Amino acid sequence: MSSSDFKFLHTMMRVMDLDKSINFYTRFFKMNLIRKNDFPGGKFTLAFLGYGPEDSNTVLELTHNWDQKEDYDKGNAWGHIAIGVKDIYNLCASLEAEGVEIIRQPGPMKHGTTVIAFIKDPDNYSIELIQK
Repeated sequence: MSSSDFKFLHTMMRVMDLDKSINFYTRFFKMNLIRKNDFPGGKFTLAFLGYGPEDSNTVLELTHNWDQKEDYDKGNAWGHIAIGVKDIYNLCASLEAEGVEIIRQPGPMKHGTTVIAFIKDPDNYSIELIQK
């Protein structure tokens, strides 16, 4: 087998309010809702978001378990997802104006020159923004 035999398909995150999370990623990061499916037998819904078709792009899978009442434990192994952005300073200013929590203001990363910032999504997951 070679590396061409594999493809990175998606990253999955469990969310408490699926509509709120879909709105967050489509509104602020211009992702498209690619597909959304309810699974009544399992009492969950899957939503796939991204920047293009799943056959040629890695996407974000949001999983909503209908009976989940408590916020999910994020654990200490989870890091973050990363999204490349064109104008990190203006984006962070507009996100902050919309009430999005900025946990690291934009600026060069420590010991490097790449400009990054960190924010929180509606479920308190970290998102790294990287100036591209």
